[in-house]
Amino acid sequence: MNNPFAYSVLMIIAGIGIPIMATLNGGLGARLQSPTLAATILFLVGLLMAGTYLLITEGIPDKIFHSSTPIYYYFGGFFVLFYILTITWVAPRFGISNAIAFVLLGQMIAMSLIDHFGLLGAQQFSLAPQRMAGLGLMVAGVFLVLNKAVPGTS
Repeated sequence: MNNPFAYSVLMIIAGIGIPIMATLNGGLGARLQSPTLAATILFLVGLLMAGTYLLITEGIPDKIFHSSTPIYYYFGGFFVLFYILTITWVAPRFGISNAIAFVLLGQMIAMSLIDHFGLLGAQQFSLAPQRMAGLGLMVAGVFLVLNKAVPGTS
């Protein structure tokens, strides 16, 4: 399937899920008094769901590691873990809006560098002036949202 509209809708739905997940997991971490336990439960639920989906759609894989795949491709889980632990700990203290806005800012910086330099095997897209202007507007939007949400910056 190569449908940009469908991809856009799926990613909007995924984006909607990020603050919902942060709110739920932050609340769970606060109630359990352990952001790490909440993150562990989140990963356990995710593992069970992903494993079930894998078995239903593809069956049991022949092998997990392939010699032709660079080892660093397997480290994406580190970034998921870091995100889950930090959002679970920070969001209840800093606010969902603030936490997600700064995550969005970090994503914009990383996506720009990854695309511009074609890092980690990604397709390369230059930072043309039009794209830089769009990123600047997105950054301004993040800070306009934060201006209201960060205590003491009314």
